[in-house]
Amino acid sequence: MAQDRTIKAKASRLAPGTQTYSVDYFAKKHGISPIDARRLIKQHGNDRDAADKAANRLKG
Repeated sequence: MAQDRTIKAKASRLAPGTQTYSVDYFAKKHGISPIDARRLIKQHGNDRDAADKAANRLKG
């Protein structure tokens, strides 16, 4: 039987912020606190563009 690769593909598409380093990276990238970064990532989920725009509004 062929190997089911959909399980691995779904696992590789984790939402930003599910790992500690991505929250730290996002916070450093936008010059905001890790607490604010975690909140924005949680609020916008997989929509990285929306999270980036929200971080820029928060910063500016």
